[in-house]
Amino acid sequence: MKALIVDDSRAMRMILARTLKELGFDTVEALHGGDALEQIAVCGPFDLAIVDWNMPEMDGLEFVRRVRGTHCADSMRIVMVTTESEAERVAAALSAGADEYVMKPFTKDALSSKLEIIGLALP
Repeated sequence: MKALIVDDSRAMRMILARTLKELGFDTVEALHGGDALEQIAVCGPFDLAIVDWNMPEMDGLEFVRRVRGTHCADSMRIVMVTTESEAERVAAALSAGADEYVMKPFTKDALSSKLEIIGLALP
């Protein structure tokens, strides 16, 4: 399984990469939504994208809208992992096409259970 990590924080990308590797994923990192679209074109397809909301150049919500609107990665599951906790934000992300939503800070178990919900649990 292959995951794309989209977050402008180097520390968060490292944490997510380590967690996803422990869960059996190979990972590729992107600094923002525009970078992530390039990674999809060059390194895709991906089974999963873990996406932060607040990033420069292209935020996570715009990335989700673009991916779902252009059908460039229809089968890719998208999980927003962010500090944005307002119900309207969660609804906006899910409405735009995110498959799940995880609040930062998160645990490996919390992320793993969300991946299981969207059908990406590994044996």
